[in-house]
Amino acid sequence: MKWILTFTIAICLVAASAFAELSKDEVKRLREGGAILTELRESPDKGIPQDLWRRAECVLVIPSMKKAAFIFGGEYGSGVMSCRTDTSWSNPVFMQLAKGSWGLQIGAQQTDLVLLVMNRRGLAKLLEDKVSLGADASIAGGPVGRSASAATDAQLHAEILSYSRSSGLFAGIDLSGGVLRPDKEADERAYGPGVSAREVVFHTRRLEAPVEAAPFLKALSWEVGQPAAPAN
Repeated sequence: MKWILTFTIAICLVAASAFAELSKDEVKRLREGGAILTELRESPDKGIPQDLWRRAECVLVIPSMKKAAFIFGGEYGSGVMSCRTDTSWSNPVFMQLAKGSWGLQIGAQQTDLVLLVMNRRGLAKLLEDKVSLGADASIAGGPVGRSASAATDAQLHAEILSYSRSSGLFAGIDLSGGVLRPDKEADERAYGPGVSAREVVFHTRRLEAPVEAAPFLKALSWEVGQPAAPAN
């Protein structure tokens, strides 16, 4: 009986350590996501307006979204998202974004993306199996500058506001036509088999954030007037 108990405990420990082992790409997403947020939020000229930041339900960061094209094109990126709780921010969930395109085009580039989910309706849609931006959830390019305001009608009513950074400059971007979905495999590696993005965000199960998520969560919690948020 004793050896059976010992064997059972060993199996549980192996299973626990297995799902806590993030891939190098997932660790990179968390680290770069924190650095992007830090730069975007600290800049008074190119940052997210503070009133929009305070109203956002969730923040999704996709570092280095890849775009390549030769007649037929496409964009693909993987990132991390966290949502507001009563006291702070939720454990991060891993997300994926894909967008196809067609036309006379050639070239390749990488772009950092930041998406603000502005209401609970938009959040509920994001946590489904997949959501088509612009069709299932309204999206608009967000205004830039810490003191700017969402003046256009599209920005005022959008469920999601989006920002991009290329060559160090942030700007609003329209991602209509993109498909956003939870990265189920990455979420299971972070939190365990069968754990869904909805369970992570709404704390329906008691889960611990990966230690690698600390810089990303610190960047989310930083407020204007505080000392500079750590980049890593």
